[in-house]
Amino acid sequence: MRFHFQQFLRAIILAGFSLFFIRLHVTDEITKYVNPKYVMMSQIAAGIFVLLLLIQIFRIWEPDGHPHCHAGCGHDHHSHVGVGKRVSFFIILFPLLVGFAFPPAVLNASLAEKKGTVLPPARASQQQDSLSAIDHQKALPNDNYLSQAEYKQKMERLKNQTVIVMNEEVFAPYYEEMQNHPESYRGKKIKVSGFVYKAAGLSSHQLVISRFLITHCLADASVIGFLTEFEKASQYQPDTWMEIEGTLQITTYNGVEVPVIKADKWKVIPQPSQPYIYPVLIKIL
Repeated sequence: MRFHFQQFLRAIILAGFSLFFIRLHVTDEITKYVNPKYVMMSQIAAGIFVLLLLIQIFRIWEPDGHPHCHAGCGHDHHSHVGVGKRVSFFIILFPLLVGFAFPPAVLNASLAEKKGTVLPPARASQQQDSLSAIDHQKALPNDNYLSQAEYKQKMERLKNQTVIVMNEEVFAPYYEEMQNHPESYRGKKIKVSGFVYKAAGLSSHQLVISRFLITHCLADASVIGFLTEFEKASQYQPDTWMEIEGTLQITTYNGVEVPVIKADKWKVIPQPSQPYIYPVLIKIL
């Protein structure tokens, strides 16, 4: 049996990618890269890598009887790996090395600042994939996945709740509804959690309680949040996770009316294990 170093190196690369994907799923860190609706696709990719690895293993050793030259072959099986191949191997290995060397970091207020202020909010006239819901004939498994009846029921509940609780499942559609119709929710109690973001132009007693909305993956992350006012707002630094309870009022920001939370209670909380929120997927039956 003859040992082939290049085939061995390819097997190592496939093993690395297989382990990387498997680790992301075992630790549940895959949702820090992509929307949960794409988890199944990632699992399929991991399975393909494992299958390719098993095939590649059988190419590492070659039977002694294998002919090393044939008519017109014109090449040497034992030639050294060229510079071009070395560069291509490095290009393939680089994202793998970065993936293992650096744990996934949660998006924070510094990125929110680069993406621009979350105020004033987007309006309903924007594209179909805005905040509230995305219709799918065939949707992949997703924790934030509702039937039309469930979605309608939750939106009706928003109008009748004594205290609006902004949990992850309904955060995006509730947020858009309140931003587009702030007058309808003036005076209502609200409870929301998120990280502190201090947009340019805010006063010392103002901050934004924000969340990152992931439509597909981290590359398309957008920031949404509620302008919040309380006396001690200046004491809390960006990226501090807080839970806020207060009353919704209306203020003007950049010439646009936006809801503002007049906070009655606030406290620092640990960063949640799943810090991102996702659009609601509505199944069309």
